Amino acid sequence: MTQTYKALVASRQDGKLAVGFEQLNAAEIGEGDVEIAVEYSTLNYKDGLAMSDAVPIVQKEKLILGIDMAGTVVSSDNSLFSVGDKVVLNGYGASETHNGGYTQRLRTKGEYLVKLPAGISTRQAMAIGTAGYTAMLSVMRLERFGVVPESGVVLVTGASGGVGTVAISLLSALGYRVTASTGRVEETEFLKGLGATDVINRAELSEPGEMMQSTRWAAAVDSCGSHTLANVIAQLSYSGVVTACGLAQGLDLPGNMMPFALRNVSLLGVDSVHAPMPLREEAWRRLAKDLDMAKLEALTMDIPFDDVPAAAGKILQGQIRGRAVVKIAD
Repeated sequence: MTQTYKALVASRQDGKLAVGFEQLNAAEIGEGDVEIAVEYSTLNYKDGLAMSDAVPIVQKEKLILGIDMAGTVVSSDNSLFSVGDKVVLNGYGASETHNGGYTQRLRTKGEYLVKLPAGISTRQAMAIGTAGYTAMLSVMRLERFGVVPESGVVLVTGASGGVGTVAISLLSALGYRVTASTGRVEETEFLKGLGATDVINRAELSEPGEMMQSTRWAAAVDSCGSHTLANVIAQLSYSGVVTACGLAQGLDLPGNMMPFALRNVSLLGVDSVHAPMPLREEAWRRLAKDLDMAKLEALTMDIPFDDVPAAAGKILQGQIRGRAVVKIAD
């Protein structure tokens, strides 16, 4: 009897995207030199966008969805990986141009994989996921631009989401004073438990604002875009820095040049999909060292594999707090 593997697949017909579970054979689980028994995946905002087709993320007629996965190598023709290695995949076009992580078995290119550092399990890797890995990349960008705890308050927008919760945990552990901006102020105690010193309502930032505003932040990690990011830029202190990695409020950036010309501020993009391998490996090493795994567990929820399509709608509506782990293995 031919072995098949359960996978969540997107198929495009007549311009419309259909998402559903299928049983795939060995020829349908991807192309590459490494085969992985997938143990866990996760649900990111981008996964929700892919399934809704609100943004045309899926670029093939048929693909396995899921931008993340963690599991164990079961066969390898790549000299860098051996059977039994624990590996993680984030981005690199997964769920866009080639098969992703919502599958019990995945074949992919070894150049897309990172060996998990000691101390991070496959479940923890997916509790981190692309969102947490992006948060680490954002923190590293701030550090490389000279932001230190003594610089002043660091703002984290979209604080109840995946990037936000991990960013708060990381920054607080590194000694920064963090203000969290959220649309769910009922989560104040939860966010303070992660390390936020103060919590503000996102309404303070989400509406159109003045070109230059009173300075409030030495730096910021933004996952919202649109008016939120424009207001953050307008509120940065002299030589302040903001990293931008998301579009939860919108794709637009209705800002102006005055903060850049008069306050010497910097806007830094953070890309997780095509980040070079040395940067990825450094980010995962830093996560193993700097992320409090007890805090990670506190901000993580579990979603059954069968419930992923329904949960995708919830994450787009801001109804999922923190990180969501999907158990793939039986």
